[in-house]
Amino acid sequence: MHQRHFHFDGSRLRDLFQPRKPRHPLLRVALGLVGVAVLALLVFVSVFVGAAMLAVGLGWKLLRSRGARPAATGEVMDAEYRVLRRQALPR
Repeated sequence: MHQRHFHFDGSRLRDLFQPRKPRHPLLRVALGLVGVAVLALLVFVSVFVGAAMLAVGLGWKLLRSRGARPAATGEVMDAEYRVLRRQALPR
């Protein structure tokens, strides 16, 4: 008795999602330059986004600390302290 077996051939599916390099040398160079340009653009944008985030964070911190002065709110900090002598360092 002859049995039929189902065999899944994944090579067609794998070929569908595998990127292929173009064969024409000028097209290869052009796509390489496009890739480098996209990478440079992403680095350029990320530097400015990072700088903007730092500037906003520093501005926020300065504005928050501006209103937190004890003298402006009428609160006074009371503390006790003592002066310690400097201990002689071993030679």
